[in-house]
Amino acid sequence: MNLWARIKSWRTNAKKPLHLRHGELGERAARKHLKHGGLKFLTANFRSPRGEIDLVFRDRDCLVFVEVKTRSSEYWVRPAAAVDADKRRRLSQAALDYLRLLRNPPVKIRFDIVEVLLQDGTVGEVRHLPNTFAMEKPHRYG
Repeated sequence: MNLWARIKSWRTNAKKPLHLRHGELGERAARKHLKHGGLKFLTANFRSPRGEIDLVFRDRDCLVFVEVKTRSSEYWVRPAAAVDADKRRRLSQAALDYLRLLRNPPVKIRFDIVEVLLQDGTVGEVRHLPNTFAMEKPHRYG
């Protein structure tokens, strides 16, 4: 990235609310962590009218839909606990929309959560929780 692109990026990010900057930092850390783990990155921030998926990867013959939860503290509860039944339902629906765009390929799917813990505004720890939940009923694929 050239100098002017960095300055523009810095100015844009400086105007964003802290929680959005932390979320983007967490997604970058999760992407890097999963790529180092051998997964192939496909897309980020897939949006459909029914929900959003933070990251989509391929792990051999499996499509992996990833929800990233970034927190500066887990004093009360682990970040993954924020993925409640409603969030799982919206992730399931968005995953079905993503698969529909691909013309419903015959692949396995799974839902992972990546917890990113920040310390003083930088990434302190990244935890990958593979196959955390199944597609919410009544939805199913395959």
